[in-house]
Amino acid sequence: MSYIEILQSYNLTTLQWAAIGFAVFLLGLSKSGIKGIGIIIVVILAFVFGEKASTGVLLPMLICADVFAVIYYNRHAQWGIIKKLIPWMIVGVLVGVWVGNDISALLFKRLMAIIIIGSVALMFYNENKKSNSVPTNKAFGASLGFLAGFTTMIGNLAGPVSNIYFMVMRFPKNEFIGTAAWLFFIINVFKLPFHIFIWKTVTVETLVLNSVLIPAVIIGFFVGAQIVKLISNVNYRRFILIVTALGGVIMLFK
Repeated sequence: MSYIEILQSYNLTTLQWAAIGFAVFLLGLSKSGIKGIGIIIVVILAFVFGEKASTGVLLPMLICADVFAVIYYNRHAQWGIIKKLIPWMIVGVLVGVWVGNDISALLFKRLMAIIIIGSVALMFYNENKKSNSVPTNKAFGASLGFLAGFTTMIGNLAGPVSNIYFMVMRFPKNEFIGTAAWLFFIINVFKLPFHIFIWKTVTVETLVLNSVLIPAVIIGFFVGAQIVKLISNVNYRRFILIVTALGGVIMLFK
């Protein structure tokens, strides 16, 4: 099929194109540092393409946005944290590949909603406790790393899990964004072959669709980068708490 015929084969309505365009614009915002809105992107794309198919549509655009994020925030990345989390995230991804064909969409959504809401409760507790100490227990990083890897493979929903880790570790705004950028660039590239060769959710057809949507991702990223500059560290943490909580409620009742 030709390029135009592939796009036409999706049979998308004008409203669906508008919804997808809005979702990928939000993706750009998210990767620029406006964290917590990832759940909205996942919900919109899942509504249009279905839960599992939407993960393959989204992944190449995530990688594209990751490239901009690691270039823009590279100097703020904390490589000690990245090296600590990556092995556990890889294990989580591999488990996600294994069980991904068997877990039902409904069960996954309910589990994710519980994890997200629980994460927000823990973040809220951490924000309001008097001590500024950060967790040093290796099991804390290992468990959240595994959970982030598993959820990013199953539904590109590792954002809330990584948010709780970076907030509990009390990362300043730019270190939060820069470290997350490299972490997810590495793990998203690692996921790609599984989506192509095992799940077969990334295809020539989905890449053609991606090529039309990438400009909206790029615009969203640079708009978001300007917004992030205007947000203080304190307000940034509050924003993430509120939006992550809303995402959990959306997932619970979707």
